[in-house]
Amino acid sequence: MTDTNDTLEAFRAVIEHATARRAPLQLRGGGTKAWYGQQRVGDVLDTRAYRGIVAYDPAELVITARCGTPLADIETALAERNQLLPFEPPYFGPGATIGGAVAAGLAGPRRSAVGAVRDFVLGAKLMDGRGHVLNFGGQVMKNVAGYDVSRMLAGSLGTLGLVLEVSIKVLPQPFAELTLQFEMNAVDAVRKLNEWGGQPLPITGSAWRNDLLVIRLAGASAAIKAARVKMGGELVDAIHAAKFWHAIREQTDNFFADAGPGQALWRLAVPSTAEPHRLPGKQLIEWGGAQRWWITDADAQIVRSAARQDGGHATLFRYGEPGVGVFTPLPAPLMRIHRNLKSVFDPAGIFNPGRMYPEF
Repeated sequence: MTDTNDTLEAFRAVIEHATARRAPLQLRGGGTKAWYGQQRVGDVLDTRAYRGIVAYDPAELVITARCGTPLADIETALAERNQLLPFEPPYFGPGATIGGAVAAGLAGPRRSAVGAVRDFVLGAKLMDGRGHVLNFGGQVMKNVAGYDVSRMLAGSLGTLGLVLEVSIKVLPQPFAELTLQFEMNAVDAVRKLNEWGGQPLPITGSAWRNDLLVIRLAGASAAIKAARVKMGGELVDAIHAAKFWHAIREQTDNFFADAGPGQALWRLAVPSTAEPHRLPGKQLIEWGGAQRWWITDADAQIVRSAARQDGGHATLFRYGEPGVGVFTPLPAPLMRIHRNLKSVFDPAGIFNPGRMYPEF
């Protein structure tokens, strides 16, 4: 057997033993997102031994890698061919892996311009609760009939099974990039973002906080030059801009560090046109107005009610009180679908139980 086969057999033995005893397992790579989600119970199954880039075809814009492959290794390989992971997955610390990035389903500033993690997952290899290795999707965009399981794994937090391998669609790096900033309040920023969002402008990132709106433009040099003339604003130094967008993606910006006693960081997903909320605390607005970060001591019901009134939902991202659900409760029909899927892939309920909802 090869080393990778030995690793797979070791994973299978652990999973089969856990299933036989109905003992929970924590599926974990670098552990940089272990705080995200609800309870973590059971022994840790460390995925980092199963690593390596399996295939990379720059001409076809597809990379396939094992779950324990460090994100840094993948981005380094892509950068050598002037390509990138379009959704800008946050690391949240050293050791982040591609399996963890897909399982968490979190994206950075570019998400509003290109799409979510699931939009770039072409295929996946999964080990289910019986120790069986299942293949879904492939390495092309149109290859799915029925449930698109490979994309469904994005954001599932390892509750359906051990993602062994993923194939990801990548994109070329932009030819040029620059960042502009504008002084304006939250209401004006949301209106301006929606105005610009309806125009053919090469916006690949937006962030407002502390009465300052920052916009990233990327693409062809001519398009960026025309957009800058049309939008105006103050040019941000390239080095400072790179540090800013990295801090927004990794949540090392001062905004995220300023949670006080009793405060929590909430992530609100709302229509981009929703007016800024007037909850106590402070906010940061991203994704053209569609993602609102809120640091507040307001009650969870108040925050979720505010998001619901705007046609969205709220996730308790960090620093919350014990017992407050992280994710917005699902309607009964959707919860039933989730439970049914869980029972198909993980009949003994061993994979990250309770990580998303108490029911699975």
